[in-house]
Amino acid sequence: MAEQSTDLGATWPRLKLADWADTRDTLHLWTQIVGKIRMAHAPMANHWWHVTLYVSARGLTTSAIPYRGGTFDIEFDFVDHQLHIRTSDGRRRGVPLAPKPVAAFYAETMDALSELGIPTRIHAVPNEVDPAIPFAQDHEHSSYDSRAVELFWRQLLRADRALTEFRSGFVGKVSPVHFFWGAMDLACTRFSGRSAPPHPGGAPNCPDWVMREGYSHELASFGFWPGGGEEGAFYAYAYPEPDGYADHPIRPSDASYANGEYLLPYEAVATAPDPDRALNEFLETTYNAAADLGGWDRATLEHSWNA
Repeated sequence: MAEQSTDLGATWPRLKLADWADTRDTLHLWTQIVGKIRMAHAPMANHWWHVTLYVSARGLTTSAIPYRGGTFDIEFDFVDHQLHIRTSDGRRRGVPLAPKPVAAFYAETMDALSELGIPTRIHAVPNEVDPAIPFAQDHEHSSYDSRAVELFWRQLLRADRALTEFRSGFVGKVSPVHFFWGAMDLACTRFSGRSAPPHPGGAPNCPDWVMREGYSHELASFGFWPGGGEEGAFYAYAYPEPDGYADHPIRPSDASYANGEYLLPYEAVATAPDPDRALNEFLETTYNAAADLGGWDRATLEHSWNA
């Protein structure tokens, strides 16, 4: 049971990873199932943008997915703790979000789709995790602490708001603020406009060609994930990493560089006198490191809406 938390209306909810590790791992796999359903039906988009989920007013959503002459969507409702599957002709099915094995969640979700006339086949094995237990055989991951999940979603709400504001100052190619279920992170990526060298790959249980598509162009990426600190961490990295990136001045002082990325512990943001300012400093200074050292055409790619 999650213990390190505050009132759900708090500006920056607190949640220790140790208090919900088992739930986090189960939820991670559930989001992979739903993300793969979107991937099975949505048209391809560059850098796998067609497979992601998005933060919603209730949890995480696929947004509208085309199917035959209509659409459907799937939403994790982390307030009422239901998985909603809705079609554009008004039909719906639900799957309760409660302690249950991944195998049960997978079966219930696929059955609900079939009942709605949307039979779906996915590659039913998780990616970017090790070991990768097929969903239908996974009876190991079965935890669901509803309080912790709601707190995590409220962390995502804060991160989504900050990344969306940060995104607005870039008029070049930039991704949506979206949730990648492979690594379970909320991300926003800016691009310089130049192609990048082929990515070496190496992610567990993920083909190298998948990574090459994701990193086909020079980028600076920013996000939040439930790892890297006692309460999760904000991150920033560049691909390819320009010379001097690891030594560039970064604010706030709690940020550090390791293994190819900068990390800023969530707890350092939550306890700062001005959390929004602290996070924005991290996003801006890590972007400056990538853009200045990488020789980006900043005059063309950026715009101040307050000017």
